[in-house]
Amino acid sequence: MLGTIQLKTERLVLRKHLPEDAAILYRDFGSDEAMYRYSGWNPYASLEMAESTVRNFMEQYTDANFYGWAIEKDGQLIGTIGAYDYDPVRNCIETGMSIARPFWGHGYAGEALGVVLEYLTEKEKIQVVTAWCASDNIGSIKAMEKAGMKLIGKEHCALKICGRTYDKLFYEYRSGH
Repeated sequence: MLGTIQLKTERLVLRKHLPEDAAILYRDFGSDEAMYRYSGWNPYASLEMAESTVRNFMEQYTDANFYGWAIEKDGQLIGTIGAYDYDPVRNCIETGMSIARPFWGHGYAGEALGVVLEYLTEKEKIQVVTAWCASDNIGSIKAMEKAGMKLIGKEHCALKICGRTYDKLFYEYRSGH
């Protein structure tokens, strides 16, 4: 396995995180409630947390089973995408992504996810890539479906985030899709 390598699409570059990403992630992700509305998870809530998160990503790049990318459009950081919790027995990994709000609605999430799915299944030979989202998260649903992921299940009222309850949708992408 190669781990995190640079990936490119027609419009995007997926690259390893750099120290200077932390301030941008804090400003564009950590300070915007819409960015964690459906996950409740905000690793960029303060500049210190953002710096720690980026430092952690950078330290893990020596691990061939670590996948964590910054998504750039025209040299500007617009999102993040990663894959984690690799299960060697099932040859399965989970993925997650985030695109800064000014860049929503342009297909960047689906484009980035598509190249990551292709890399993980074709180059890294991972059989199954999974993801989940809240049922109200239309942007994530569209991105996963555009990238070729299939809805495989729903858990009723499984997500309780910031006082709201959502159904949890489960998606997967299989090698040889």
